[in-house]
Amino acid sequence: MSKKKKTAGMLRYLKEAFTFRWNLLFFGGATVAAAMTAPDVLLPLVMAGELAYLAGLTSIPKFQGAIDAKVHAENGELSKLASGETSAKPQASLTRTLRALDPESRKRFLQLRQRCGKMHKIAKGVRGHHKEQGGGINGDARTPSLERLLWVFLKLQVSDKALRSFLAETDEDEISQGLQDLEKRKTIAEEKGQARIVTSLTDSITTAVMRLENYRKAEENAHFVEVELDRIEGKIQGLSEMGVSNQDPDYISSQVDAIADGMAHTEEAMRELEYITGLTSETDATPEIFGEDFEYE
Repeated sequence: MSKKKKTAGMLRYLKEAFTFRWNLLFFGGATVAAAMTAPDVLLPLVMAGELAYLAGLTSIPKFQGAIDAKVHAENGELSKLASGETSAKPQASLTRTLRALDPESRKRFLQLRQRCGKMHKIAKGVRGHHKEQGGGINGDARTPSLERLLWVFLKLQVSDKALRSFLAETDEDEISQGLQDLEKRKTIAEEKGQARIVTSLTDSITTAVMRLENYRKAEENAHFVEVELDRIEGKIQGLSEMGVSNQDPDYISSQVDAIADGMAHTEEAMRELEYITGLTSETDATPEIFGEDFEYE
């Protein structure tokens, strides 16, 4: 009989949903606005909206799975630290992530990986070193920083796919038009003194505003991810070209280290997108992208 995987639990789901950055921003802003205008009427609506958000998000299986994986990884890391074990099976995360991509995105990543291999071989050739093994990067050029750079690129591709899917399934114009209709209906209800209808429409307007803000934030994130993908790809291509003419054997490694160390903002942005992509701290360990056990089919 298979053992059922332990879940994080509802309290952890609620904590993660509530402390999500954009929820704190919207909830805090809405609470302040309500307190400054009509607290007796609006504060209960804000609380109701927050409860609806928490109930909705924590009931989504994908969100629960992401939090379960996060907790599992945290517990695993503590166990490994206590026992002295190293991080386990990042190659499985690499394979799963590659399989999650569409064929065109996967091809883009594999071509970039291949370019990194050629970067090493060309640089070695210029220096007169012709002894190479296989088609991958080996020796001093197979740096953890370079693999981290490619790993971030791959996870950005998954984020890009998830955001594009969300935007394709959500109609901004429909939300905007619905918001305008709600505001008109509220104005009419206020003129007629229909207090209960005004209260109900106010809550609906708050929800519509949050949906619109969420869409626009997703759109902004999608643009950021697209720009970052192009930037990282351009950096790697530039390094491969500069490696041909530069005779310093440590040049490429130092440049890759500098680029990887400067990507803190990119990795932070991806952590904010965990609830959409399903990529959690479980996938933070960088796999050996140039290792012999690299698989993607």
